[in-house]
Amino acid sequence: MSYKRNTWFRLDNAGKLYPSIMSSRVSTLFRLSATLTEIVNPQILQKALDNLMPRFPYFQVNLRCGIFWYYFVHTDKLPQIEKETFYPCMSMEVKKKGKFPFRVLYYNKRISVEFSHAITDGTGASIFLKSLIVEYFRLKGIKIKQSEGFFNYAEKPDNEEYEDAFKKYYNKKIPKLPRKDKAFQFPFPLESKGIYHIVTGIIPVKNILKKAKEFNVTLTEFLLAIYFQSILEVIYSLPSNKRNKLLKPIVLNVPVNLRGIYPSKTMRNFFISITPKIDPRLGVYSFEEIIKYVHHFMKVEVDKKYINQQITMNVKSELSIILRLFPLVLKNMIMPIIYNVFAESRYTSGFSNIGKITMPQEIEDYIERFELYPPPSQGNIIKVAAVSYRDKLYISFGKLTKNKIVEKIFFRKIRKMNIPVKIETN
Repeated sequence: MSYKRNTWFRLDNAGKLYPSIMSSRVSTLFRLSATLTEIVNPQILQKALDNLMPRFPYFQVNLRCGIFWYYFVHTDKLPQIEKETFYPCMSMEVKKKGKFPFRVLYYNKRISVEFSHAITDGTGASIFLKSLIVEYFRLKGIKIKQSEGFFNYAEKPDNEEYEDAFKKYYNKKIPKLPRKDKAFQFPFPLESKGIYHIVTGIIPVKNILKKAKEFNVTLTEFLLAIYFQSILEVIYSLPSNKRNKLLKPIVLNVPVNLRGIYPSKTMRNFFISITPKIDPRLGVYSFEEIIKYVHHFMKVEVDKKYINQQITMNVKSELSIILRLFPLVLKNMIMPIIYNVFAESRYTSGFSNIGKITMPQEIEDYIERFELYPPPSQGNIIKVAAVSYRDKLYISFGKLTKNKIVEKIFFRKIRKMNIPVKIETN
């Protein structure tokens, strides 16, 4: 497939929701950034982006309104890098005419990409950023032999990179999952609009991996258990009358990259969310109980049979006759309400770990770190995202509240395990 002027394509199954729920508090933007060991040269960065865009034609698009759905249309214009001046993951009008569904930012030694979930997920963003960094250093005269984990600017796109993989693996015969109950949500006041607080903990990977192995669990499972225990401690710290009024199950939204389960090369969204939960109404939980539950939950739920159910539910919802016949103007009115009632209210928070990022050996010493920031959300005012690079793990809390208790408890628990944590904020 090759894209020409005015070529358009539909949003994928996961992306369809986001344009209708975008607001000043729900930007749908997530960020992946790399901090270099030297000041970024903006002229070279812009040239690298110009060179790279033909390799990513599905990102060289603008969002348009149809009668029933939004769609993307290819543009001959090229995105321009921007010097970072605002809070992360905010203040980008994806629906405005001529705007791209992503942006490239730079500040001192940092290069960041912010993508709307309408166009791609964490995997797509990481491949794009890695490819951009490789091209940036190529233009600076560094020859790179390795070709895995990123796209070369001179290559042609693979047809599969354009596909809506949800539709490809949808099986209408599989039954949908049951509806979820409402979850506990943090009772903290919202920050002023446009402000997004980031708190990042920097942890030696070998130390925390060693601790996770003591419990015979993965790093993600270990971090999820600590996060559950931290939220339980927040609940127990509330006055009894307030606690009893708010008490509901703690449910975490945990994205799972489906490219390791299905043989897809798509660069668009291809993830589902699994939802481990702990119900504080059942009594007090020890850390051992929590970590045992999380481990077995992940073993059961990250299974092709159950994931097929998730895909079926998502695609059937999209194919609903009622939803399809609603004009876009009505969808924009009702989708934020539906999203809040049937999605956000079902989660306490989100926790995303995109794992270890590797770079070609020739340039890895020029890159100090990578960080991932979750998209802000009015319903889930605190979210967590993690990424590791070389010997460090970077865990970032994204918050639409000034309250600091959750991340304080979380990082304090890690320190009590004799694991050093360095804290940074924006």
